[in-house]
Amino acid sequence: MASKLRLFTKRFFIYSNVIVALVFLLACLVPYLNPANWWFISVLGLAFPFLLLLVIFFMLGWLMILRPRHALISFISLLIGYKSISVFVAFHQPRSFNKVKAPGSIRVATWNVARFIELRRNNNAGSETRLKMMDQIKEQNADVVCLQEFHTSTNPEFYDNIAAVQALGYPYYHFSFDADGDRHYYSSIIFSRYPIIDSGRVRFPRPSLPEVLLHADLLVNKDTIRIYTTHLQSLQFTRHDYERIEKIKSVEDSLLANSKGILTKKKKGITYRSIQADIVHEVMGNSPHPYILCADLNDVPNSYTYFTVRDNLQDAFLKKGTGIGRSFTSLSPTLRIDYILTNDQWDVLQFKRVTRKYSDHFMLVADLAVKSGK
Repeated sequence: MASKLRLFTKRFFIYSNVIVALVFLLACLVPYLNPANWWFISVLGLAFPFLLLLVIFFMLGWLMILRPRHALISFISLLIGYKSISVFVAFHQPRSFNKVKAPGSIRVATWNVARFIELRRNNNAGSETRLKMMDQIKEQNADVVCLQEFHTSTNPEFYDNIAAVQALGYPYYHFSFDADGDRHYYSSIIFSRYPIIDSGRVRFPRPSLPEVLLHADLLVNKDTIRIYTTHLQSLQFTRHDYERIEKIKSVEDSLLANSKGILTKKKKGITYRSIQADIVHEVMGNSPHPYILCADLNDVPNSYTYFTVRDNLQDAFLKKGTGIGRSFTSLSPTLRIDYILTNDQWDVLQFKRVTRKYSDHFMLVADLAVKSGK
């Protein structure tokens, strides 16, 4: 009887390991499958960190009980999935961020500011948070600041956030806005200490959100560089949706009823982002200047969106960051959806996340320098 139980247990763990390894490898395929046709499999990209942990758990478990042959199941899976692992984790020793920029470098910051929390002029907690956010922008001493989900207004009862950021030392900006009600404007924006000598935008096709890919050409000394910024299609989760997710986690009410609305929005977001990612990749490939993309891609590294947009670009976090680089503060501690990417004409000198929870995103900051001879 005992021998049968041991055999059953052994087979159970072997089969479980094989199933986990296969699902993990399927998640590693997500970046190569266009969500327009494979949206449901694309959801596995979000599960990638947890599948990775399970694969490692099985491998270590087999090694601990001296079954190295069985550990090969996980080991081979990890080898096959190396590329997906390599964009998920940065293996650099933690270093302090030098506040003093190196000569010849520029500092860029990108942040989804969630409309600066409070729109109307008042003295409530939201307005206090907005002031702290302005202070955080100023503290970074960045040369270029890209902000997503940026809101401003010409209505005197509401905040003029363009004027507020300009007062921090950024006289130049490029803002291609969408009217958001009477005298309210909302989009992404590029602020700069350097003159903007040219600018433009590409509007993403409907029916996605009215977002754009912006670019601004900056005159830095005698050189021209191009800054891109964008905010790709979000899932448009409401507070009710987040409550549904919590119910799913705690297995409250009907799992099917709560999951249906979430999956519908997930499908819409994934599909629209794939279209937008293709556009961003094509447009940036035509840049005549060294360029930087500061973006809220609303997608994780193990996704079609990230692999398409990044292609052969450098990811500042992977170059100089540490760990998994979480940038979105809700839902899961594994979500890195904000990025600073550059083409190969740049050296990434240093990188940091500013992990104060003013917005639902963390600010990213990087020091970059154009390579000599480029």
